[in-house]
Amino acid sequence: MYDCILVATDDSRLARKAEKSAIDLAAATGARLVVLHVVPDYPMSHFDGMVAIPPQEVARIEGRVHAGGQAVLDRVVQVAARQGVQARGVLAQSDHVADAVLRAARKHRCDLIVLASHGRRGLQRLLLGSETHKVLAGSPLPVLVLR
Repeated sequence: MYDCILVATDDSRLARKAEKSAIDLAAATGARLVVLHVVPDYPMSHFDGMVAIPPQEVARIEGRVHAGGQAVLDRVVQVAARQGVQARGVLAQSDHVADAVLRAARKHRCDLIVLASHGRRGLQRLLLGSETHKVLAGSPLPVLVLR
């Protein structure tokens, strides 16, 4: 049924449900699992563009963000391994999460994308945007959305 499933996680409670579902589906179908965590291109601040951040500070903050992202990936890969699922963690750096998800799915030749959605509607969705909606709109692959 599926050879490779990509699950994107931000380590939220909702994303953990998507992780579990993706692992269960991979175990049931014998698929490989690609676990994706996206970190921003550079540290964001409320003063972005107004205050110069020394390069050493940017490197320190990026290192901490990457280490946290890698810890998330390692946790999911270990859970998958305990269920007999071959999983690979992928850390992507991008300010455009949906684009990073679609690129990773293409690069790893996945045939299903699993995502969580907060289910925002109306003005809240308009103001906050929806990375899940962007993936749905731009994906040539099936997308399983969990709430």
